[in-house]
Amino acid sequence: MPNTDNMAQSELHDHDRGLQYDLHTLRRRSMLGLLGGVSLVAIAGCGDDSDNGSSKSARTSASTNASADTCTEIPEETAGPYPGDGSNGPNALTQSGIVRSDITQSFGDATGVATGVPFKMEFTIVQLANGCQPYENAAIYVWHCNQDGEYSMYGRAIENENYLRGVQASDANGKANFTSIFPACYSGRWPHVHFEVYPDISAATSASNKIATSQMALPQDACDAVYATTGYSTSQDNMSQVSLETDMVFSDGSSAQTPTMSGDIDSGYTAKLTIGV
Repeated sequence: MPNTDNMAQSELHDHDRGLQYDLHTLRRRSMLGLLGGVSLVAIAGCGDDSDNGSSKSARTSASTNASADTCTEIPEETAGPYPGDGSNGPNALTQSGIVRSDITQSFGDATGVATGVPFKMEFTIVQLANGCQPYENAAIYVWHCNQDGEYSMYGRAIENENYLRGVQASDANGKANFTSIFPACYSGRWPHVHFEVYPDISAATSASNKIATSQMALPQDACDAVYATTGYSTSQDNMSQVSLETDMVFSDGSSAQTPTMSGDIDSGYTAKLTIGV
């Protein structure tokens, strides 16, 4: 019978063996799944986007998005100044531990934990050139700000943390899921989540390999409910001064970037978005 204590200790220290070790482990687990075991495809893993857009009192309500369940090319957007992909300072993508589904806690030598209203994201990646069929084994890198509107690896108080960043590979249905906390609304920007799509997990180590960069626009009704809770005090005021029409990213349209949203404050929210690449 295997020594479970030794196995647990081995897993405990696996995070510092490097990205190549992570990839080897994932391939081994995938093979076990093909042989009859369980395929473990869950793979390890906010500030200012320089927006000076004017305020607007009338805001657009975007509760759901019909295109979230259809095949639409995802608009190309800026990665912002805090991508953590090596294109502007630090690169989280080369760190062992970045491939994960739960991104609420920092990995490696960092120990911080992001707090806030529970938030899950389900992305479905499809290939436009292949009749909008699911894009299996594509990689998606997701990052967003914390409850205070700051990004890990860049914010003055959290530059040594790397939470709210993570990479996952899409499954046979093109799906990749993340567990997180609802991001804040910071000055000048509509609440959003950043993401990059890569052709596969091995390519998700440098921004130069990405095939799409975009942002998810969070629906207003969910934002209003979340920002009325403890811990999001500054978000309420910031939200009252921005609209989708004035946002630097979403002002030219956000239907393909607005997810379907379900849930509530007590159970947490789940956002579902289809990404056509």
